[in-house]
Amino acid sequence: MAQGDLKILTGTSNPALAEAICDHLGCTLLPSKVSTFSDGEIRVEIGANVRGSDIFVIQSTCKPVNFLFMELCLILDALKRASAHRVTAVVPYYGYARQDRKVAPRAPISAKLVADFLTVAGMNRLLTIDLHAGQIQGFFNLPVDNLYAAPIMAEYFKGIHSDNLMIVSPDAGGVERARSFAKRLEGGLAIIDKRRDAPNQAKAMHVIGDVTDKVCVVLDDMIDTAGTIVQAGQVLLENGAREVMACATHAVLSGPALERLTASPFSQIVTTNTIPLSEEAKNCSKIKVLSIAGLLAKAIHNIHTESSVSVLFT
Repeated sequence: MAQGDLKILTGTSNPALAEAICDHLGCTLLPSKVSTFSDGEIRVEIGANVRGSDIFVIQSTCKPVNFLFMELCLILDALKRASAHRVTAVVPYYGYARQDRKVAPRAPISAKLVADFLTVAGMNRLLTIDLHAGQIQGFFNLPVDNLYAAPIMAEYFKGIHSDNLMIVSPDAGGVERARSFAKRLEGGLAIIDKRRDAPNQAKAMHVIGDVTDKVCVVLDDMIDTAGTIVQAGQVLLENGAREVMACATHAVLSGPALERLTASPFSQIVTTNTIPLSEEAKNCSKIKVLSIAGLLAKAIHNIHTESSVSVLFT
């Protein structure tokens, strides 16, 4: 068993998720204080002794991503300097993951730089959910557990649709994810052929696969500005789909996303609480949020007790 007591600490990104994880584990959050100086500098204080403890820090690097990322690094540094035995960063949504390779000359590989920052700050292990690109795990020279929200979402769809279900990948890059999801639900698979002209701008072209009279679920790892996924839903209806729904682990929902989703043809948009929704998004009747607190709690328990985490992948 890992040395020291299990302790859970949260940053300011998603305290509700941290509380839910603690409820599953039967523990309370470690007291801490995050404040800012008048010029915007972040100040972190840990309010209890952590020497020799096994610490799990809950923090999604969502909007405001740079602030929350720096906050996480400072928390990790504080714990390292306070002699914690092991510090695991629980980052349900890993920001900068879309910048995982060079796509133009003289461009950074930002996801790798973020990995280096976290490691230098004092992280001993990373626990995350649905990385945008699985190869980001190779950016770390320490253990990385990349869990999947698919079992939770698949269980939900099993309860509302059992036949005529078609899982749709909104682009070629998400085919493997959609295929695995379709296999879980014993549904069909279709692909949207898409051309991207610029970042956050995409034009869906046509559907590969027969979606006539099908209940289509457009599956992606995240919804950012919602341009891609909404266009995918429209194309599916034009190709004869009976009903269209959207499903994504991370509801980034930046820019005009909420307006687009509200006006979209989707009957429902299913996501998880890796990122907390804004008040406007919470009031959108189309959005259904599933909790990943139980999944993260099981992973934290298994890591702490040195049990297998791979059992959570199936």
